[in-house]
Amino acid sequence: MKTAIRLMAVATGLLVAHVAVAQAPAGSTGQCKDGTYSTAASKQGACRGHQGVKEWYAAAPATAAAPAAAATAPKTAAAAPAPAPTPAPAAAPAPAAKSSTSSSKTASKTAAPGGGPGLVWLNTSSNVYHCYGGEDYGTTKAGAYMSEADAKAKGGHADHGKPCTK
Repeated sequence: MKTAIRLMAVATGLLVAHVAVAQAPAGSTGQCKDGTYSTAASKQGACRGHQGVKEWYAAAPATAAAPAAAATAPKTAAAAPAPAPTPAPAAAPAPAAKSSTSSSKTASKTAAPGGGPGLVWLNTSSNVYHCYGGEDYGTTKAGAYMSEADAKAKGGHADHGKPCTK
């Protein structure tokens, strides 16, 4: 009997230690593979430089509501005791506290009117031209649509050295 009680005490201690270690810091939205935590609003790029995302907490609010609802449901006498629900992860930071990730920069970009297949967008402040369908096509502050030959004639060079035509 004493052995069984001791084993239960050890198992309970291990469970408590595991739960204490598994809890993320307040405000974290994910854990990186190197063990650090991220507070980025988006999973994309959240653990850049930290070997990638190991676990993402911000995508789980819908699943976190289910255990909370089960815990508040009335218990019947015949029902077996339910396991203790795991603590819900912290909510994602408010939009005003967004970090400057690449996804937040691209979300507000709208292309300038005009353009289309066969034309490139020349960023006139940096002399870099962007191909049709690319991320920065028509979205830089200063620029103009033109043919790739015209962009090269004006001293422009391809974005990341990748020309639009071969």
